[in-house]
Amino acid sequence: MTPTDPATPQTCPVSAGTAPATDTTDPLVVDLPLRRPGVPFPPPHYADYRNHEGLVLSHLPDGRRVWLVTRHEDVRTVLTSPEISSNPAHEGFPNIGATGGVPTQDQIPGWFVGMDSPEHDRFRKALIPEFTVRRVRAMRPAIERTVDAQLDAMLAAGDTADLVADFALPIPSLVISSLLGVPPADREFFESRTRVLVSLRTATDDDRMAATKDLLRYIGRLVEIKQKWGGDDLITRLLATGSIAPHELSGVLMLLLIAGHETTANNIALGVVTLLTNPQWIGDERAVEETLRFHSVADIVSLRVAVEDVEIAGQLIKAGEGIIPLVAAANHDENVFACPHAFDPSRSARSHVAFGYGVHQCLGQNLVRVEMEVAYRKLFERIPNLQLDVPLDRLGIKYDGVLYGLHQLPVRW
Repeated sequence: MTPTDPATPQTCPVSAGTAPATDTTDPLVVDLPLRRPGVPFPPPHYADYRNHEGLVLSHLPDGRRVWLVTRHEDVRTVLTSPEISSNPAHEGFPNIGATGGVPTQDQIPGWFVGMDSPEHDRFRKALIPEFTVRRVRAMRPAIERTVDAQLDAMLAAGDTADLVADFALPIPSLVISSLLGVPPADREFFESRTRVLVSLRTATDDDRMAATKDLLRYIGRLVEIKQKWGGDDLITRLLATGSIAPHELSGVLMLLLIAGHETTANNIALGVVTLLTNPQWIGDERAVEETLRFHSVADIVSLRVAVEDVEIAGQLIKAGEGIIPLVAAANHDENVFACPHAFDPSRSARSHVAFGYGVHQCLGQNLVRVEMEVAYRKLFERIPNLQLDVPLDRLGIKYDGVLYGLHQLPVRW
């Protein structure tokens, strides 16, 4: 599969192993790996980074050094090391711009992915019961009704659609809105603000800050309503635990909204393209796990900083230096996934790090898997003659966002 397009078949090389490491002791210095038009994703040079001894050095827009971690084993080490922190309040944390990263607790209380243990554990303990396999299984019928309703609307409208706007985006938006007790009528509000938040190039820091304030203001009002008139929703249940303060809850909910919306939508859309160009895997539930590994939409999300001197892959990282584990590079590591650029659901892909790793691993991963599985199954069952309505090389790939995905996905049947 050629990574330039979301789903062009590619033959495997004769050898899937890693090339010998270079013998230089100087770090390889490279540009920050932001997506650019014309450059495949994951970029081919990620393989060069993995094959280079030690780590790769880059620089943030403000000139600060940041280490790029690309091998699967090293990424998992970074994500579990006690000498490495997720807290953006630490000096040297590698946020990309004023609003292009992880907010501090002063900025958004309750943004728990920016916390380390034991503070982080309080939030995770309260949220884990909401996303267990059992709880998500109970949500499946409602998810199926949501998917069917979107397909009903698409089919009633004609024989063409934009599968991003008409299918991939609405499904996770409606599911997370239902989970939080948000009225469906407010879905477009959330989608519009979320699009601004995850855009690095077409939105300014002021744009993202305004979108953040809009969301926090709305969620804060929703929490106040639930405090007076509870319901059968996540907000009411979290308030009842008493473990998360109301002023923290807005940040928690905003994080869940963003994490459960844009990433899932991107995975659904990219997975549909991949299955259309690899139709032998349509109907195979293993395609969900391979899609997560293959596309790795959250490549540069897991930002970290060393709080003590630490050695990773033989490279000394000094306290105060930033670290970016590249998820897509780890998920295409030839030493872990043979022929990683081939879409092959028959492989064992469960060791991927698309959801992160360690204590910060994505809480909602069970929900994401079910949404993707239901979306693929029902889409191809109900529209078996689905086709792309534009050539692969004309798909609108997102080059301006934190997350990899598609702007539009024109289809016909």
